[in-house]
Amino acid sequence: MDLVDLVLTVCALGNPTDCRTEHLYFESRGSLVQCMVLAPAEIAKWSEQHRELKVTRWTCAFPDEGREI
Repeated sequence: MDLVDLVLTVCALGNPTDCRTEHLYFESRGSLVQCMVLAPAEIAKWSEQHRELKVTRWTCAFPDEGREI
């Protein structure tokens, strides 16, 4: 199964300078454009489970070769 990496930059609501990167992986639908189309729904689901964090930036990428998922 081919995966796509939805890379989120998230910051704490209580401290907007406290930011980190999160990676969400899901099945690739063939292109990064498809990831961009599907991303808002995935981000909304993730945000519901992480109410103390705010997504400030996101992008889609194919996972690095050899990176553990």
